[in-house]
Amino acid sequence: MSIFIIAEIGINHNGDIAIAKQLIDAAKQAGCDAVKFQKRTLDLVYTAEELDTPRESPWGRTNREQKQGLEFNDKEFWEIDSYCKAAGVAWFFSAWDLAAQKQMEKFDCQYNKVASARISHIALLEQIASEGKHTFISTGMASGEEITAAVNIFKKTNCSFELMHCVSTYPAKPEDLNLNCIATLREQYQCDVGYSGHEIGLSTSVAAAALGATSIERHITLDRAMYGSDQSASVEPQGFQKLVRDIRVVESAMGDGIKRILDAEVPIAAKLKRTADLVA
Repeated sequence: MSIFIIAEIGINHNGDIAIAKQLIDAAKQAGCDAVKFQKRTLDLVYTAEELDTPRESPWGRTNREQKQGLEFNDKEFWEIDSYCKAAGVAWFFSAWDLAAQKQMEKFDCQYNKVASARISHIALLEQIASEGKHTFISTGMASGEEITAAVNIFKKTNCSFELMHCVSTYPAKPEDLNLNCIATLREQYQCDVGYSGHEIGLSTSVAAAALGATSIERHITLDRAMYGSDQSASVEPQGFQKLVRDIRVVESAMGDGIKRILDAEVPIAAKLKRTADLVA
């Protein structure tokens, strides 16, 4: 089964549907399997104090105005839905609260996503699992107990899922990535395990593919210098093309692990092994 590659648009569209469409186009051109967005009900995710905190942004001078500027409404998501269908690329989302998850049900996306920051939101996980869609569960910042609780919810509901190893720093340092956790999670929970990366560069995400990740997710941006907290840990379109290409090369190179002599090696062996002192 081919590694599922996700271009995380998240909020890198900066509230602009035109930028969102450019990012969808870039992901499609790179060969990604899907793009992902985020959805929040601000008054449920943040306290009034947090939302009233001063914050300069293109949309105003408070945290609330900044976050409102980054949220798409139903009309805009319908436009995204139509655009993705026309482009032939799947799209889905990570909801940060129960109301947002229920609000987005109408779009009938093929997949669901549990954001790392929401892995301990039991009611949200139960709602997601009840929808019965294959779900990617990010494990950044998560304790073993939180991961186990999430896995149990999805197994109890018989909802298809895979964990995603993740380190929730932006950008993440290579020495903090601990990619061997992909194998640890796979062995412990007996499930598929992907990788959601926030590092700078591509090599470590390609390494995750070599370590058996069943899915790879990276943030995509038009320009890492754009406004936004996720932009610096994102991959630009040209880089995403290289990432997908290299993942597919590694995927092809892994093989089945059975040692054999290739047909192409036979004439080479006949030539190079013809020496009198070879041991029978």
